[in-house]
Amino acid sequence: MEELLELLKQLHVPFQRFDHKAVFTCAESEEIDADIPGAHTKQLLMKGKRTGTVVLAIVLHDKRVDTKALGREQGDQSMSFASPALLFELLRVTPGAVTPFGLMHDKDRRIRVIVDEDAWGIGQFRFHPLVNTATLVIDIQGFERFLEHTGHTFTVQPIPQKQHGGERAG
Repeated sequence: MEELLELLKQLHVPFQRFDHKAVFTCAESEEIDADIPGAHTKQLLMKGKRTGTVVLAIVLHDKRVDTKALGREQGDQSMSFASPALLFELLRVTPGAVTPFGLMHDKDRRIRVIVDEDAWGIGQFRFHPLVNTATLVIDIQGFERFLEHTGHTFTVQPIPQKQHGGERAG
Protein backbone atom coordinates (compact mmCIF):
# COMPACT_ATOMS: atom_id res chain seq x y z
CA MET A 1 0.00 0.00 0.00
CA GLU A 2 2.80 2.45 0.79
CA GLU A 3 4.16 2.13 -2.76
CA LEU A 4 0.73 3.10 -4.11
CA LEU A 5 0.33 6.05 -1.74
CA GLU A 6 3.76 7.33 -2.77
CA LEU A 7 2.87 6.96 -6.45
CA LEU A 8 -0.37 8.91 -6.00
CA LYS A 9 1.56 11.69 -4.26
CA GLN A 10 4.14 11.79 -7.08
CA LEU A 11 1.31 12.02 -9.64
CA HIS A 12 -0.34 14.81 -7.60
CA VAL A 13 -3.50 12.74 -7.22
CA PRO A 14 -5.39 13.97 -4.16
CA PHE A 15 -7.10 11.28 -2.08
CA GLN A 16 -8.77 10.73 1.24
CA ARG A 17 -7.82 7.64 3.23
CA PHE A 18 -10.21 5.75 5.49
CA ASP A 19 -8.80 2.87 7.56
CA HIS A 20 -11.25 0.20 8.71
CA LYS A 21 -11.57 -3.47 9.60
CA ALA A 22 -10.93 -5.95 6.81
CA VAL A 23 -13.90 -6.35 4.48
CA PHE A 24 -14.24 -9.15 1.96
CA THR A 25 -17.66 -8.46 0.44
CA CYS A 26 -19.83 -5.50 -0.48
CA ALA A 27 -22.23 -6.54 2.28
CA GLU A 28 -19.45 -6.26 4.86
CA SER A 29 -18.42 -2.87 3.50
CA GLU A 30 -21.98 -1.61 4.04
CA GLU A 31 -21.25 -1.68 7.77
CA ILE A 32 -18.29 0.72 7.55
CA ASP A 33 -19.05 3.12 4.71
CA ALA A 34 -21.49 5.55 6.33
CA ASP A 35 -18.99 8.42 6.36
CA ILE A 36 -17.04 7.64 3.18
CA PRO A 37 -17.95 9.85 0.19
CA GLY A 38 -17.95 8.81 -3.46
CA ALA A 39 -19.34 6.00 -5.56
CA HIS A 40 -19.55 2.79 -3.54
CA THR A 41 -18.16 0.46 -6.18
CA LYS A 42 -17.04 -3.08 -6.65
CA GLN A 43 -14.36 -4.08 -9.09
CA LEU A 44 -14.75 -7.34 -10.98
CA LEU A 45 -11.78 -8.90 -12.75
CA MET A 46 -13.13 -11.22 -15.41
CA LYS A 47 -11.70 -13.32 -18.20
CA GLY A 48 -13.33 -14.17 -21.51
CA LYS A 49 -14.11 -17.86 -21.73
CA ARG A 50 -13.23 -18.15 -25.43
CA THR A 51 -10.72 -15.36 -26.12
CA GLY A 52 -9.01 -14.99 -22.74
CA THR A 53 -9.60 -11.22 -22.81
CA VAL A 54 -9.24 -9.81 -19.30
CA VAL A 55 -11.61 -7.05 -18.20
CA LEU A 56 -11.74 -5.02 -15.01
CA ALA A 57 -15.32 -3.79 -14.62
CA ILE A 58 -15.99 -1.01 -12.12
CA VAL A 59 -19.65 -0.94 -11.13
CA LEU A 60 -21.82 0.29 -8.29
CA HIS A 61 -21.69 -2.16 -5.38
CA ASP A 62 -25.28 -3.36 -5.76
CA LYS A 63 -25.25 -4.03 -9.50
CA ARG A 64 -25.56 -7.65 -10.61
CA VAL A 65 -23.50 -7.82 -13.81
CA ASP A 66 -24.78 -9.96 -16.66
CA THR A 67 -21.49 -11.69 -17.50
CA LYS A 68 -22.85 -13.34 -20.65
CA ALA A 69 -24.05 -10.03 -22.11
CA LEU A 70 -20.80 -8.31 -21.11
CA GLY A 71 -18.84 -11.13 -22.70
CA ARG A 72 -20.73 -10.72 -25.98
CA GLU A 73 -20.00 -6.97 -25.88
CA GLN A 74 -16.31 -7.84 -25.53
CA GLY A 75 -16.37 -10.26 -28.47
CA ASP A 76 -16.63 -13.38 -26.36
CA GLN A 77 -19.40 -15.81 -25.43
CA SER A 78 -19.22 -15.06 -21.70
CA MET A 79 -16.98 -13.75 -18.95
CA SER A 80 -16.02 -15.68 -15.82
CA PHE A 81 -14.55 -14.26 -12.65
CA ALA A 82 -10.78 -14.40 -12.40
CA SER A 83 -9.19 -17.03 -10.20
CA PRO A 84 -7.27 -15.96 -7.10
CA ALA A 85 -4.07 -16.90 -8.96
CA LEU A 86 -4.91 -14.60 -11.89
CA LEU A 87 -5.90 -11.79 -9.49
CA PHE A 88 -2.50 -12.01 -7.88
CA GLU A 89 -0.60 -12.44 -11.16
CA LEU A 90 -2.10 -9.34 -12.79
CA LEU A 91 -3.04 -7.00 -9.93
CA ARG A 92 -0.97 -8.34 -7.00
CA VAL A 93 -4.11 -8.52 -4.83
CA THR A 94 -6.13 -11.24 -3.14
CA PRO A 95 -9.90 -11.79 -3.28
CA GLY A 96 -11.66 -9.06 -1.31
CA ALA A 97 -9.04 -6.45 -2.23
CA VAL A 98 -9.62 -6.13 -6.00
CA THR A 99 -8.89 -2.58 -7.05
CA PRO A 100 -7.98 -0.63 -10.16
CA PHE A 101 -4.92 0.55 -8.25
CA GLY A 102 -3.52 -2.92 -8.94
CA LEU A 103 -3.19 -1.85 -12.58
CA MET A 104 0.17 -0.39 -11.55
CA HIS A 105 1.38 -4.02 -11.64
CA ASP A 106 -0.13 -4.86 -15.07
CA LYS A 107 2.97 -3.79 -16.98
CA ASP A 108 1.91 -5.64 -20.15
CA ARG A 109 -1.48 -3.88 -20.08
CA ARG A 110 -3.41 -7.14 -20.47
CA ILE A 111 -6.44 -5.70 -18.69
CA ARG A 112 -9.21 -3.70 -20.36
CA VAL A 113 -10.86 -1.22 -17.99
CA ILE A 114 -14.59 -0.57 -18.21
CA VAL A 115 -16.35 1.87 -15.89
CA ASP A 116 -20.11 1.69 -15.58
CA GLU A 117 -21.64 5.04 -16.51
CA ASP A 118 -23.71 5.11 -13.30
CA ALA A 119 -20.55 4.95 -11.17
CA TRP A 120 -18.72 7.47 -13.37
CA GLY A 121 -21.54 9.98 -12.99
CA ILE A 122 -20.98 10.27 -9.24
CA GLY A 123 -17.62 11.97 -9.81
CA GLN A 124 -15.63 10.25 -7.05
CA PHE A 125 -14.67 6.64 -6.44
CA ARG A 126 -13.96 4.49 -3.40
CA PHE A 127 -11.21 1.95 -4.05
CA HIS A 128 -9.15 -0.30 -1.80
CA PRO A 129 -5.45 0.68 -1.81
CA LEU A 130 -4.29 -2.90 -2.64
CA VAL A 131 -5.49 -4.13 0.78
CA ASN A 132 -9.01 -4.51 2.16
CA THR A 133 -8.33 -2.72 5.45
CA ALA A 134 -8.59 0.77 3.98
CA THR A 135 -10.46 2.72 1.33
CA LEU A 136 -9.18 5.64 -0.74
CA VAL A 137 -11.52 8.21 -2.25
CA ILE A 138 -10.31 9.84 -5.46
CA ASP A 139 -12.03 12.00 -8.03
CA ILE A 140 -12.38 11.28 -11.73
CA GLN A 141 -9.45 13.50 -12.70
CA GLY A 142 -7.16 11.71 -10.27
CA PHE A 143 -8.32 8.34 -11.53
CA GLU A 144 -7.66 9.39 -15.13
CA ARG A 145 -4.16 10.61 -14.17
CA PHE A 146 -3.43 7.28 -12.48
CA LEU A 147 -4.62 5.29 -15.53
CA GLU A 148 -2.59 7.50 -17.86
CA HIS A 149 0.48 6.73 -15.76
CA THR A 150 -0.15 2.97 -15.97
CA GLY A 151 -0.82 3.15 -19.71
CA HIS A 152 -4.35 1.78 -19.42
CA THR A 153 -7.16 3.25 -21.46
CA PHE A 154 -10.72 2.91 -20.25
CA THR A 155 -14.26 2.98 -21.52
CA VAL A 156 -17.26 4.50 -19.75
CA GLN A 157 -20.39 2.62 -20.79
CA PRO A 158 -23.53 1.02 -19.43
CA ILE A 159 -22.55 -2.40 -18.11
CA PRO A 160 -25.30 -4.97 -18.65
CA GLN A 161 -27.19 -5.92 -15.53
CA LYS A 162 -29.01 -9.13 -14.67
CA GLN A 163 -32.71 -8.50 -14.33
CA HIS A 164 -34.89 -9.97 -11.61
CA GLY A 165 -37.06 -12.91 -12.63
CA GLY A 166 -34.41 -14.50 -14.84
CA GLU A 167 -34.63 -11.99 -17.69
CA ARG A 168 -31.45 -10.26 -18.70
CA ALA A 169 -30.84 -6.79 -19.97
CA GLY A 170 -28.38 -6.38 -22.73
